[in-house]
Amino acid sequence: MFESFFVKPKWFFLSFAGWALLCVLAWYFAFVDLGSSLSLFGAFPEALPEGADEAAQALFSAAQQSAQDNWFYQYMALAYALFIGAWLYLGRDHKWAKWSVLGSALIVFITWFQVQVSVMLNEWYGTFYDLIQNTLSNPGSIKIEEYYAQLFSVGVIIMVAVAVAVFNRFFVSHYVFRWRTAMNEHYTARWAQVRGIEGASQRIQEDTMRFASIMEGLGVSLLESVMTLIAFLPILWGLSQFVTALPLIGEVPQALVFVAIIWSIFGTALLAIAGIKLPGLEFNNQKVEAAYRKELVFGEDHHDRAHPATLAELFSNVRQNYFRLYKNYLYFNVVRYGYLNIGQFVPLIALAPSIIAGAFTLGVMQRILNAFNQVEGSFQYLVNSWTTIVELQSIYKRLRAFEKSAAVE
Repeated sequence: MFESFFVKPKWFFLSFAGWALLCVLAWYFAFVDLGSSLSLFGAFPEALPEGADEAAQALFSAAQQSAQDNWFYQYMALAYALFIGAWLYLGRDHKWAKWSVLGSALIVFITWFQVQVSVMLNEWYGTFYDLIQNTLSNPGSIKIEEYYAQLFSVGVIIMVAVAVAVFNRFFVSHYVFRWRTAMNEHYTARWAQVRGIEGASQRIQEDTMRFASIMEGLGVSLLESVMTLIAFLPILWGLSQFVTALPLIGEVPQALVFVAIIWSIFGTALLAIAGIKLPGLEFNNQKVEAAYRKELVFGEDHHDRAHPATLAELFSNVRQNYFRLYKNYLYFNVVRYGYLNIGQFVPLIALAPSIIAGAFTLGVMQRILNAFNQVEGSFQYLVNSWTTIVELQSIYKRLRAFEKSAAVE
């Protein structure tokens, strides 16, 4: 499943996680303040003299931020180049190394870019709703041109985001099909060994397709969750200064972060308990379906197979397993949808004392709600992906059993 496409998959993914963590820590603890001496382009502005006016300070701040962004892009490009270069060298004899290494790196970069767009939108919402609050409180305080200028600015951001999202879906689709092709070649090259295994054709044709497709969705959403957490957790941490107390609990340091983490852990544990039987039932479901389908296929060519009594017994096994699956999904979905719908009101409940006290503006409130939802959504990756993970587990079990039976490894 993995070795057919990736170069030393276990070490590839472990090294990626370790390298990413090392680069993030190195940036914040060592390199973030070294841009003025190490940056190759985008010179940092000279320090302002004391007593500079607000206009000069605004220009200085903009120039400083632009130079810092350029320094960050250089740092990230170097980190990417070192990782990609090392793995392309290690996989120089692997047929799919360029697709797996370069393709994975591009997907990670695009995912990071999309998260940065979300951060920009979060800032825009804060500015826009403050603008609305000001003009509603003081009619005529802004011109219509200023209002449309704000809408135009977000329009540009959205157009870029849409273009990148469309390209990302197009590229990821090709990436996943290359992965499926690699698995297909790996298994079909051993067809003489596997043709006698029950459901061999389904394993190669259907399960490789579904495995690659599900890994695409789960992998990209996992990356997005991790990067969103890295981007928005500091924002939520900073916004927590406006929320000093929680209902019933009272004062809590970094209250918004505290609520997001506790609520997400609670939901993940709750759904794990409610769905603990689902992977096994999904796995059994494919087994009984494969047995029923196999008998029907034999019945097409052999008159002594697929008798009504035999088919009735096999279909009874299918029906029994499906009914067990439906029953387990019933109380699992009660827990899941109940948790997700209640969760929409958790930030409003947490903000109640601060809203009543008028501790922030409407724009700040929108930034808080958006950042809270982003962080909460990242922590809830397992909650939102649980049913897909269950399906992936059943497919993984079938392919592993298939590989072991055929001594493919």
